[in-house]
Amino acid sequence: MASINRRGKYWRVQIRRQGYPYLSATFDTKAEATAWAFKKEAELDRQTPAEVCQRLEARHYRLADALLRYEMDVLPDKKPTTQKRELGIMADLKATFGDLALLEISGQRLALMVKHWERPSEAHPKGLGPHSIRLYLALISHLYTIARSEWGMADLVNPVPLVRKPKLPRGRDRRLAGDEEERLLAVCEGTNPELADIVRFAIETAMRQAEIMNLTWDRVDFRNHTVFLQDTKNGESRLVPLSVAAEECLKRQRERRGTDPKGRVWGYTTDGMRASYFKALKKANIDGLTFHDLRHEATSRLCERGLPIMTVQAITGHKSTQMLKRYTHISPGALVAAVRGGQ
Repeated sequence: MASINRRGKYWRVQIRRQGYPYLSATFDTKAEATAWAFKKEAELDRQTPAEVCQRLEARHYRLADALLRYEMDVLPDKKPTTQKRELGIMADLKATFGDLALLEISGQRLALMVKHWERPSEAHPKGLGPHSIRLYLALISHLYTIARSEWGMADLVNPVPLVRKPKLPRGRDRRLAGDEEERLLAVCEGTNPELADIVRFAIETAMRQAEIMNLTWDRVDFRNHTVFLQDTKNGESRLVPLSVAAEECLKRQRERRGTDPKGRVWGYTTDGMRASYFKALKKANIDGLTFHDLRHEATSRLCERGLPIMTVQAITGHKSTQMLKRYTHISPGALVAAVRGGQ
């Protein structure tokens, strides 16, 4: 039975039952204390001691505790790049909201957390952008899913689906214009012929920067004119067809470096290539063209050639057609040609 006693101007409830955890709470009125005691005793009648302990664990389990367990149990199975990104997110979450209990993070509380991330702070002077906030929310959502399914906290409610996610900005629409391609390649050729071939290869294959720079010879199949990419950014493997121009880039590089099966195709490091690329842009007097924009350019060219959208998606490795659409910007000339044909 519950005991209800007056403590000064408050009413204190205590519930002790053999095999169950001790429960207590304080209220302003005896009526509130009695109602709470009745409710809690009814809950105890419906549950085993183990079930009650699980509920209390979830109630007092802090976000910081859950993130530490997530780091030990879940993170090791993820890709190194994902681990690095999520460790940074978890450090930020622990520092700002680590003392919150999991059950305290409702949809309303999470919406306030999103507002906090959007505001400038010492850690993020410009605030977090929509994409970064979506990554924070994705980690929290996965954390709650694991807690419910694997840690015995079935009563937890995942707050992420209850929150409006920040709208992503339109994808970049920067493409090579006029004679920019010729100017850029000419400067790259003068800097290092390998740099020029890396740029050509990017434009021909639509591969990501990391996929290009980490490419090894054992992934190149000259007989079938393909490159096999394993464990890519979206977690899936894919086969990239090589155009004649792309294959010529690789053959020239083979003459320069040989083809050690486990060796990297390119001599440049990623940082070295990026530094040389941006110097080439400046020398060629080209503004605002990131290396990633070359992937946009390549994707758009594939679409302009009339390839089916699913074929383009298979080549580029975009997870969805919606994401592919953000990367594709058909030139006005190609649109006119598609409508007018040979007229």
